[in-house]
Amino acid sequence: MVPAMPAPSQQIRFCTSADGVRIAYATSGSGPPLVKVGTWMTHVELDWESSVWRPLLRELSRDHTFFRYDARGCGLSDREVADISLEAWVRDLEAVVDAAGIERFPLLAFSQGGAIAIAYAARHPERVSHLALHGVFYRGRLRRDPSPQEREDIEAQIKLAEIGWGKDDPAYRQFFTTQFIPDSTLEQQRWWNELQRATISPANAARFMRAASEVDVTELARQVRCPTLVTHSKSEMRVPFEEGRRLAGLIPGARFEPVESRNHVLLDHEPGWAQWLAAVRDFLPAVPGSGPFSGLTPREAELVELIAQGLDNAQIAARLELSDKTVRNHITSIFAKLEVDNRARAIVLAREAGFGKRAP
Repeated sequence: MVPAMPAPSQQIRFCTSADGVRIAYATSGSGPPLVKVGTWMTHVELDWESSVWRPLLRELSRDHTFFRYDARGCGLSDREVADISLEAWVRDLEAVVDAAGIERFPLLAFSQGGAIAIAYAARHPERVSHLALHGVFYRGRLRRDPSPQEREDIEAQIKLAEIGWGKDDPAYRQFFTTQFIPDSTLEQQRWWNELQRATISPANAARFMRAASEVDVTELARQVRCPTLVTHSKSEMRVPFEEGRRLAGLIPGARFEPVESRNHVLLDHEPGWAQWLAAVRDFLPAVPGSGPFSGLTPREAELVELIAQGLDNAQIAARLELSDKTVRNHITSIFAKLEVDNRARAIVLAREAGFGKRAP
């Protein structure tokens, strides 16, 4: 009998954002880095055991060193904060990746995290290699030309959070649970109801909802230059499917993939989960495996991916914003590690190892 693989573990650390707010972040797994943008209703300790988040966290930790963090006002990060805004959220992401010492990395975002990821990728093109977005919005509800009735609904939901978020009776929070994960099991509903209360206070929940309703990164989305994957559940209630479709049209060259689901947060028992996971794994840079590829640095693996796609040195330099000389030096190192003396042989080996699956 083959012994079961041990469950991955995580380590929790803290860093300090630009305005002095302490941000909790967790790392798990090993391999090339993958960073998830922080959103409201997260708790790096409790999410690790949650029946809602645990499958996703375990899967993304299999082939990567996976970084995630609690947004300010949430989870283990400082709860009492003066500034809850898009700019503050972007500064928190900057603080986490700088503290973790990650030079260049793929960025993953869900829901409200999409606007943060887009803003960061547009402002730091040298840091973000790939951008994967699921169920995100680039415009808050108040920026989508809402009708008077829709404005009333926005205010009613904010008031509902202020009144009932912290109560022992989960009836108030069940409204949000039904919107986020309508096709969940009773166990997952119980977890989500409790996570809402455990991760954020009623006052901060209302502040997050109000701040998120005002974001608009339309112009920044047009400035994103890294490969981008936009996925969106076809029938979810929290963020309209049309918002995902529109966003994919804003980001140059973005790939759009609809997902068969009603859930805003995908769950591991539904068909859309496997579809989404396969799409993300196909999109992210190939992970160096055994043999000569295991000795590549993350930057070298990124270059191998582009070489396998058929890009020449000038195209690679432009894509990664590097000098031609730097690209040549990297390729010399790569050829030495792969023990090849020409580009054609390197391409063959790379494609056999799984690189080059995506169009340039």
